[in-house]
Amino acid sequence: MDSELPVLVDFWAEWCGPCKMIAPAVHDLALEYEGKLNVAKLDVDNDPDIAAKYGIRSIPALIFFKNGQPVDQIIGAQPKPALKRKIEAVLES
Repeated sequence: MDSELPVLVDFWAEWCGPCKMIAPAVHDLALEYEGKLNVAKLDVDNDPDIAAKYGIRSIPALIFFKNGQPVDQIIGAQPKPALKRKIEAVLES
C-alpha cells in the first residue's frame, strides 16, 4: 500500500468460479499496465481479517487504491473491457 503507483487488489478464493473466470483478464491487464498500476491478489480464505477490513462480502472483488486509500471498486465478474475502462478512469483521476 506504500506504492507510488495506484494498486489494484483482486480479492479471490480458490473455490470461487467467477474469480477463476476473471483471473486471465486481470493477469493480462497487469501486464498491459505494468509500470502504471501494481496488481496484487489476496486470497480471502488465507487473509480474512484484511478482507473484513475492506468490507468484502462477495467475491470476486477488485479494489483500487491510491496513496494507500481505496478509491474505487468492482464487485462481481466483469468482462475485460469493463475492467480496462475502470483502470483507465482510476489512472486519470
